[in-house]
Amino acid sequence: MANKRADIGRRRRQERVRKKVLGSDARPRICVFRSNKHIYAQVISDHQGKTLAAASTLSGAQAEAAKQTKAVETAKQVGLALAKACKEKNITKVVFDRNGFLFHGRVKAVADGAREGGLEF
Repeated sequence: MANKRADIGRRRRQERVRKKVLGSDARPRICVFRSNKHIYAQVISDHQGKTLAAASTLSGAQAEAAKQTKAVETAKQVGLALAKACKEKNITKVVFDRNGFLFHGRVKAVADGAREGGLEF
């Protein structure tokens, strides 16, 4: 029962944030999802309704690094990988959507990694 209540609270926060944060073609939205084991981040253009770039702990080098490093360090690597994918598609300015999660821990680490990679938000 507690998980259901927590999910309802996150959905409410998600809707509240989503009303204000909108990704355009000029400034797409970075959406972060955090599960107990993994973290996912994707760059979305809400005008086109398309995902422009994505990175997670299940893809590429982050999958191997996730087994050997701590969760926050792995999340930072996901942010760096997302920034690299965005640079390849000439995306430099984005809007950050924490997706109803608190901005600390792994979510903050993804944001810090994306900033280190050269994204501006």
